[in-house]
Amino acid sequence: MRPVLKRNYEGQVCSIAGALELIGERWTLLIVRDLFLGVRRFDDLQGDLGIARNVLRDRLNRLVDEGIVRKRRYQERPERFEYVLTEKGVDLWPVLHSMLTWGDRYAAPENGPATLVEHRGCGGRIDDRRICESCGTAVGPHDVKARPGPGARPGRHPLLRAAA
Repeated sequence: MRPVLKRNYEGQVCSIAGALELIGERWTLLIVRDLFLGVRRFDDLQGDLGIARNVLRDRLNRLVDEGIVRKRRYQERPERFEYVLTEKGVDLWPVLHSMLTWGDRYAAPENGPATLVEHRGCGGRIDDRRICESCGTAVGPHDVKARPGPGARPGRHPLLRAAA
């Protein structure tokens, strides 16, 4: 019989365990990724991720409760909200970028990465240390833009939704 995995990291005195408590659930970082890419409405998030609506609702509520995301009403009747990263959420950008560059190196599709991150200032690619390869500028989340890479598939990448 396999042991049952705990749902938390009780007893761990470690900042990594604490971070995993907040963002380590399945789907959570992909939701944050989509928010960075500009996908902010529930139905759009659900459609892009293919996640069950109840799971998405639970993850978004947790992100809101933890101050990583805030809800902003964009329609009154019926009442509808979009989800926006807070400063705490934007501070996850180095984590996501590190995972992206690691994934590009070890887990990208055969034809290349699905997403390319570029410096808004000059269009240069951003390396794994978050430095522009063209001009040498250290960049943050507001200094970059994402565009579909060679591994992107229409209809399966948030930035190519309109092309599907």
